[in-house]
Amino acid sequence: MDIIATYGTAMIIMAMVFGFFMTWGVGANDLANAMGTSVGSGAVTVKQVIVIAIIFEFLGAVLAGGHVTKTIRKGIIDPAPLINNPEILVFGMLAALLAAGFWLMFATTKGWPVSTSHSIVGAIVGFAIVGIGPEAVNWNKIIKVVASWVISPAMGGVIAYLLVISTRKLILDTDTPLKNAKKYAPAYVFLVAFIISLVTMFKGLKHLNLDLTIWGSLAVSICFGIVISVVGWLLVRRIEEDPDAEHSFQFASVEKVFTPLMLFTACAMAFAHGSNDVANGIGPMAAVVSIVNSGGEVVQSSALPIWILLLGGAGIVLGLVTLGYRVMLTVGKKITELTPSRGFCAQLAAASTVVIASRTGMPVSTTHILVGSVLGVGLARGLGALDLRVVLNIVISWVVTLPAGAILAMFFFFTLKGIFT
Repeated sequence: MDIIATYGTAMIIMAMVFGFFMTWGVGANDLANAMGTSVGSGAVTVKQVIVIAIIFEFLGAVLAGGHVTKTIRKGIIDPAPLINNPEILVFGMLAALLAAGFWLMFATTKGWPVSTSHSIVGAIVGFAIVGIGPEAVNWNKIIKVVASWVISPAMGGVIAYLLVISTRKLILDTDTPLKNAKKYAPAYVFLVAFIISLVTMFKGLKHLNLDLTIWGSLAVSICFGIVISVVGWLLVRRIEEDPDAEHSFQFASVEKVFTPLMLFTACAMAFAHGSNDVANGIGPMAAVVSIVNSGGEVVQSSALPIWILLLGGAGIVLGLVTLGYRVMLTVGKKITELTPSRGFCAQLAAASTVVIASRTGMPVSTTHILVGSVLGVGLARGLGALDLRVVLNIVISWVVTLPAGAILAMFFFFTLKGIFT
């Protein structure tokens, strides 16, 4: 308690700096991964993605990001043993932020799309092992997290594969592909709007206490989907066949139909990311602020002031702007060749998988899901359409993320503990 009273201000400042560093990594890696298919397919430019991220990431974070966050995200450890030693939890949360931030920075420079939530989970587990004891870790949760390395990308891949097949059957392999593309585009836009709004209703609006039933959420999402599909129809109906472009690429005109659809998915993914993942990045920062301001009280959940949400949103956007291009290049270009229609299928598959996971309580990573969806898109064209060396490097980085976060957190925990005590 004396340590918190003496160094409380310094701890809050460190939490702000380390939290901003962590959310910078979230933007450079996680948000860049979410935007990678839009940029890689050529539907959206990097400048447009940055504008979209600034607007919709902030909207998602502030409007739907939540005003309360769990002190220990996802119930990974039990903080009860630290009630009489709250400074240990503060050191642990600071170490976790720093560890996750450094791992995300390293992975991003390599162009590896890794899970930011798994980075922070690994870091919290590492601190818990040395700061409290291995018995404080909920190992069943960790087993579920490891299982998600296989389940979530496989699910996203299967849905993406089926979506690509649907575009072939309904559009590309028909006698009038452009006509059919314009015919079915509103239906695909409806699916995007419907699914993303479901993600938001199920995961992002809990703090508004709307208390909608599943049927109520479905009704709101259907109405939103209809409105957006009408907007999509208005955008694509005037697209005409371009004979010159068709000479170099058979479906050039069809792909133009999917370009405005990718704008919808880019905006939707940025909003969903802001509403769902900002709190993951700033949860430990909010925990430190709460403990210090309460004089050392350890609670299961803590307030999430608007300035913390804004700080997290700013860090995420800055990360995307400064280093996000490396991960966007891997996801959008290196795994497989993407066009607007293929990128759209990957994004829609990823959003669909997140909805399924959120309703079943399955712990998944949006990063893993989206990469799996891109793999599914590539597999629809055959194994030769994938760069297996890039895929292998990504899988290895996923396996390394948990232990890397844990080891770094152990080092930073002992360093911080030594400095303050």
